[in-house]
Amino acid sequence: MSQSLKQTIRSYYGFQFFFSLLIWLPIFYEFQKRIGLSETEIFSIQTYYYIAFCLLEIPTGMIADRFGYRLCLRTGAVLVALSNLLPIFLPSFEGFLAHFLLIALSRSLISGASSAYLYEYLGSHGASAEYKQIEGRARAYGLAGKIVFFAGVGALMSWKLTAPYWLTFVATALSAVFAWSLPKLEQKVTHAVRTLPIAGLARILLDTPVLIFLMLQGVAIFVLGRIVQVNLYQPILGSKAFDLVAYGWVMALMTLFEAIGSYYPGLFRRWFDDLNSVFLLTVAMALSIAIIPLSGQAGTLIALSLFALACGFSFPIQRQLLNDAIPDSRFRATILSVESILDRAVNAWVATLLGASLAGGQLSFFLLAAAGITIVAMFLLFLGLRATSAIGRRPARSLT
Repeated sequence: MSQSLKQTIRSYYGFQFFFSLLIWLPIFYEFQKRIGLSETEIFSIQTYYYIAFCLLEIPTGMIADRFGYRLCLRTGAVLVALSNLLPIFLPSFEGFLAHFLLIALSRSLISGASSAYLYEYLGSHGASAEYKQIEGRARAYGLAGKIVFFAGVGALMSWKLTAPYWLTFVATALSAVFAWSLPKLEQKVTHAVRTLPIAGLARILLDTPVLIFLMLQGVAIFVLGRIVQVNLYQPILGSKAFDLVAYGWVMALMTLFEAIGSYYPGLFRRWFDDLNSVFLLTVAMALSIAIIPLSGQAGTLIALSLFALACGFSFPIQRQLLNDAIPDSRFRATILSVESILDRAVNAWVATLLGASLAGGQLSFFLLAAAGITIVAMFLLFLGLRATSAIGRRPARSLT
């Protein structure tokens, strides 16, 4: 591996480390309650967030394919840093709505462009087979960075209410520094079309049915992860009588297990291929959340840890499968954005249901229903994927 390639990988690690370091994550629900927002307002903001993400994904994917992945990484990093100042200076419903809408814009700029940048850069240096390992480790390093901050964020908030948002602003601003250090891709890699008609995009998806199945499978991972680790994390701990300080260290514990899984995405290849692995891991995530309604504090901690470990393993494997299945690299960021739209669209719908479920005291039923629906959906998707000849023609690449 050349020195320039190693340096670029280090810069990519640094970018992902700081961009994803949302230190306020374990306490944002409690923060909003303390400034006077109701549960209905809190979850309506989340719904608007996902809707905005859906509306922005395709345009930002096209921008990335047309003007370059690196431009989107830089712009997204600046916007996410600025978004973290709004809860400090405008602690209200309007302030938090603007905060999450800016996050939606920044993450939509990053979602397809970051994976596309890494995959294409590695491909231009003959190292595309290493994508899963590098993407997994970038995610693992980002998760590892959260462990210390998450463990102390409850106490930090008790000391100064806005401190988690100040620290997050500093961290995300550093991600912009690393984004500016990433080299420009070679012209033959970044050559993009000026337009991508919807009909053309639809033709790509219809001609490569495995893409649709893999996108839907990715939706299951994203939605389960988002439900448990963000939207329902604090209500789950509250229902088990954990105090505010515990919110931080429990999130740190989960993050540790997710980081371990992300660091070793190839572990299951000794027993299963990538396709089998990602489906079994998604089912394991569903079974983990089904345990929570039946458990006390200790059982909940075990279930959340197992959930996070399975989530860590599955994400980089699914991204490798999806990237390998894309037939035309000129449209990579746009196609990856389509998956993100599906992710956020389902989450927008789920977030709408969450507010009503929590208000009606139906948290346990919601977790059990989500687990059951996921398991059935994974079985049907697995049969659909195995039935397509595309999987046979485009096998997952080995790390070696």
